[in-house]
Amino acid sequence: MLVPVILSGGAGTRLWPVSRSAYPKPFMRMGDGESLLKKTLDRALRLADGGQVLTVTGRDYYFLTRDEYAQHAGADLDKLPFLLEPAGRNTAPAVVLAALHAREHVGADAVLLILPADHLIRDLDAFAADAQRAKALANDGWLVTFGIRPTHPETGFGYIRMGDAIANRAPAALPLPPSGHLPPLRGGREAEGDHSMGRQVGAFVEKPSHEVAESYVASGDYVWNSGMFCFRADTLLEVAAKVCPDVLKAAEACHAHAINHESPVEFAREAFLAQPDISIDYAIMERAPKVAVVPATFDWSDIGSWKAMSDLEAEADGDGNRVRGQAIVIESENCYIQSDTRMVAAVGVKDLVIVDTGDAVLVSHRERAQQVKLVVDRLRADNHSSASVHQTVRRPWGSYTVLEDADDCKVKRLTVKPGHVLSLQLHHRRSEHWTVVEGTAKVRIGEKEFLLNRNESAYIPMNTVHRLENPTATDIHLIEVQCGDYFGEDDIVRLEDRYGRVVKTMP
Repeated sequence: MLVPVILSGGAGTRLWPVSRSAYPKPFMRMGDGESLLKKTLDRALRLADGGQVLTVTGRDYYFLTRDEYAQHAGADLDKLPFLLEPAGRNTAPAVVLAALHAREHVGADAVLLILPADHLIRDLDAFAADAQRAKALANDGWLVTFGIRPTHPETGFGYIRMGDAIANRAPAALPLPPSGHLPPLRGGREAEGDHSMGRQVGAFVEKPSHEVAESYVASGDYVWNSGMFCFRADTLLEVAAKVCPDVLKAAEACHAHAINHESPVEFAREAFLAQPDISIDYAIMERAPKVAVVPATFDWSDIGSWKAMSDLEAEADGDGNRVRGQAIVIESENCYIQSDTRMVAAVGVKDLVIVDTGDAVLVSHRERAQQVKLVVDRLRADNHSSASVHQTVRRPWGSYTVLEDADDCKVKRLTVKPGHVLSLQLHHRRSEHWTVVEGTAKVRIGEKEFLLNRNESAYIPMNTVHRLENPTATDIHLIEVQCGDYFGEDDIVRLEDRYGRVVKTMP
C-alpha cells in the first residue's frame, strides 16, 4: 500500500513578509488562489491507496491544516491522520515517527512517499508515473529519492551524483562505485532509450560553489536533491537500526510516550525534543547501503526565494514586469510586484521585488532575494511581531485582524466559525468591548450568559471571566476594542479550552 506522508511546517524566512512562522510557506496562496499545501494534498490523493494520507506538522498548524484539507472536494478527513510535533525539529525524527506510525496502523510493508508541503509540481501525470517507479524500487528494498534535472547552476541546492542504471526490479547487493559520464537528462526526462527504473546513487553532494555547480550541470551526471523520498516502512526502520540507532531509539521512545495513539497523535514535548535534530539525508540516506534516485520527468520548484516565486507567478509585460494584485508600473523593467490590498506604484526602477502585505513592505533587488532571511533575523532579534504573525491571525476558532495597535488601545475584527467557541478566559491588564457587526454571538460575562445580536455591544471588565461562542450555522463578525496598559497575548489566562491549549486554574 502506498501511503503519502506530507511534511508541513518551517518558517520560510526567505519569503517574508508573506511567509511567517505562524503562517509558513505551505499556506501561501499561489496566483490561482490555492495554497502549496492544498496542491501537495492533490498530488498525494492521486496516489494514495485507499485514500489515506499521513500528515506530520506542528501542533500550532493542526487546525489551520485541517481547514485547508476540509476545502478539498476529494478529501475524507477520517482518512487523513495527523502526527503533531510540539516544536520545530528536523526531517529525520518526522520521517522515522511516520514509519513507526505506518507500521502500527497500516502494516510493515506500507510504502511511504515523503512529500514536503512547500513544493510546486504542475505535471501531475508525470509525477504519478515517477512515483510508481519509486514504489517499485521501494518494494525491492531500495531507499529512493527523486532527482531534479538542473536547469541552471544553482548553489542553494544539494546535488546527487548518479551511478549505474537499475535495469529491472532485481535489487543489487550494494551500490557500485561511481560510474563514468552519463548521458544528460533531456527536458526533464531520462535519456532516450533508457528504460531503467532509476539510478543507483553515486554520492550525495553538499551545496556547491557557482563554478562547481556549473561543472555539475555540464557533466549531466548530477541532479538536484529534491527532498522527496520513497521507501517501505520496515526497510527504513531496519536501515535506521544499523546506521543511526540513536535516532531510531529516540523516535521509538517518543512514539511510545505519545499523548494518544489515534489521530491526531500528539507527541510529548520532552520525549520529542530528546530526538537528535538531524535531517533524513544525513541520518539515513547518505549512510544506507542501497539508495536509488529516480530522475524526475516532472517539473519542480521549491520556491525558495522571491526571485523563484516571480518566475512562476503571473505573465510578464513587454518590459519583463510581473504584477499580482494592484500596481501601476511606469518606465520600469524586470520587476515583480505583489500587493494584497493597497495600490503600489513603481516608477523608473528595474530588477526589483516589491511585496506589500498591508502590515509590511519588502523591497529587494531580484538577485539579492535570498538575503530576505536576514530581515527576519533582525526582526526576531528586535522581538518584532511581524517576524511571526500577520495583520490577520488564524486561530482554531476563526481569525482576527488587527485594525489599530496603539499604546492606549487595540482594535480587532474577529471572525468566529460556526459551532466554534473561544476559550473561557480573563485578562489582568485590559478590559474589552465587543460589538457584533454580523450574526448572533453567545456571550458569557462572569456568571451571566446571553445572546448578542447585530449592532449590540457588551463590556468585559478586567479580571472578569468571559467567553465568546458562535451557536449559529454562519460566521459571526465582531469588533473588539481593548483598553488598558498592556495588550499582549500572554495576558490571556485560559481556564477552559476545547482546542487543547494550556489552561490555568483559578487561585
